[in-house]
Amino acid sequence: MKSLLLFFFSLYFQTNIWGASIETIRVPNEGIQPQAVVDQSGILHLIYFKGDANGGDLFYVRQMGGDTTFSVPIQVNSLPSSIIATGTVRGAHVALGRQGRVHVSWMGSADANGGSHDKLPMFYTRLNDAQTGFEPQRNVVQQAYGLDGGGSVAADTLGHVYVAWHAGSEEASRKVWMVKSDDDGKTFAQEKPVWSKQTGACGCCGMRIFSESSGALYVMYRSATEMVNRDMFVLQSQDYGQTFHGVKVHGWVVNSCPMSTSAMFQGKTNTWAAWETKGQVYFASVSDLENVKLMTPNGEGDRNKHPALAQNKTGEVLLAWSSGSGWKKAGTLEYQLFDRAGKPLGTPIVGELVPVWSKPTVVAKPKGDFVVLY
Repeated sequence: MKSLLLFFFSLYFQTNIWGASIETIRVPNEGIQPQAVVDQSGILHLIYFKGDANGGDLFYVRQMGGDTTFSVPIQVNSLPSSIIATGTVRGAHVALGRQGRVHVSWMGSADANGGSHDKLPMFYTRLNDAQTGFEPQRNVVQQAYGLDGGGSVAADTLGHVYVAWHAGSEEASRKVWMVKSDDDGKTFAQEKPVWSKQTGACGCCGMRIFSESSGALYVMYRSATEMVNRDMFVLQSQDYGQTFHGVKVHGWVVNSCPMSTSAMFQGKTNTWAAWETKGQVYFASVSDLENVKLMTPNGEGDRNKHPALAQNKTGEVLLAWSSGSGWKKAGTLEYQLFDRAGKPLGTPIVGELVPVWSKPTVVAKPKGDFVVLY
């Protein structure tokens, strides 16, 4: 009885005394692997996966500010069964570009490659001008094949769009590759490696590319130096992806692939990153790479994975993750609210089951409320 009272007190403490309302929503149509963003007008844009985990489809819905229902789903992929959900790390990513255009990228399935796992494609598409559907998907890989851990997409308000992935024959020699568009995703230049430092890349770990609205660009990935140093690196570019400066933000010595994912979010004054190390989730401001301060939820982490985060207009940060998930195993939704200084408020809240192969996503609405989709 005492523990139950403490649970409800913690929930009340977080959502009322500190002013942030937290709403948890199951993904529409029993979808998985949600990825969501909110635009400046308060519209929530959501993509989610449906179908066989080895080759399914992606759908897009939106929710207008103040509404409680989502729009009729629009299929994102033009080639059926061309998206992989297996392993959780290979799902699709979404970004908002100039004039709020929706951009989506994902690692292609074997079905999209004639049944072959060799030279799997990295697909990209964008919402059409009329916002009624998505353009035919395109493979942006020209030379850097060898995808495993998926890829990511970023866009800014200046018309730049980026798609990134890591590839290579061996983990120790894998690199992060990127293609860039200067015309809102209409055309892309040939891919190039983003960094010359030889760190390798954890083959079946996800990665993230993210752009601030003003154009500052970030790449986040897990290394594989000497096959055991699976550290988190964050790279930053101030010249629209021409050059990058990078730092190791968190070390992890482990002789296996943790199959991890990461997340990034632009807050009021900082860009935030979240990741997993040794079974616990962490986050930090990465705007100043020389002064990265790690923050983590209250309590000990054991199998906390797949973090997502957002910051609201008052500076509070909500971090959500899946606890206990694994290969073909569902996890449990948990989330923790932090004040603007990074101090945990109350204790982590335990929610519902996160479906197999899925993970949560978090958005902050214009009025300061949070929404967790899982």
